[in-house]
Amino acid sequence: MNTTTASLIATTDWSPLVLSLQVAAVATLLALVVGVALGWVFARKQFVGSGVLEAVFMLPLVLPPTVIGYAILVAAGRRSPLGAWLREHFDYTLIFSWHGAVVASAVVALPLVLKSASAAFSNVDRSLEAAASTLRQSPLSVFLRVTLPLAWPGILAGTLLAFARAMGEFGASLMVAGSIPKQTQTLSMAIYDAVQSGHDDLALLLVVVTSVLSIAVLVVSNRFFSLR
Repeated sequence: MNTTTASLIATTDWSPLVLSLQVAAVATLLALVVGVALGWVFARKQFVGSGVLEAVFMLPLVLPPTVIGYAILVAAGRRSPLGAWLREHFDYTLIFSWHGAVVASAVVALPLVLKSASAAFSNVDRSLEAAASTLRQSPLSVFLRVTLPLAWPGILAGTLLAFARAMGEFGASLMVAGSIPKQTQTLSMAIYDAVQSGHDDLALLLVVVTSVLSIAVLVVSNRFFSLR
């Protein structure tokens, strides 16, 4: 490592990295809870319109991130009924806060957890669940002791992909949370701002850090996919 690189690392503001990890962790947790629940429903329950409903939840995979950001603004912006209610009763707004980045990241990461969970639940041997049921186990007990442990490798693999997706989220988060230094500026936004301001060395450093983190997550995720 040469002197210039060492100096750049020492003088770089690493708050975007910390914020990115914080946003990605919370967003992934939200996506995990919702994705596992929806994945189980779509894997085990057949009802009219289930295919269409699943497609709606999968839309963030194919829609432009700006469309997702706009939808969140419409649903929870300051002029929306929800946004106005939150502002009036709690003096709180989702817009231009790191919570907004969490919501945007969770929405775009959700399909990865949902699809992985649905596939994992579908591959669970139903005869094992039936055997557990004969031992006077409640449906919840069967789910927690049999279904979830068997499906967990696939769910965890999808969750790691969701974390990587949340780490790299840009378009939707930018529309909802903006790029406020030390408040809502994540790694992806910091890279964009560095390029726009002509700080190519800083942009390259942040790209390398982001790539290393993403590769590490993908390697671990592939490991869990191999266990399915």
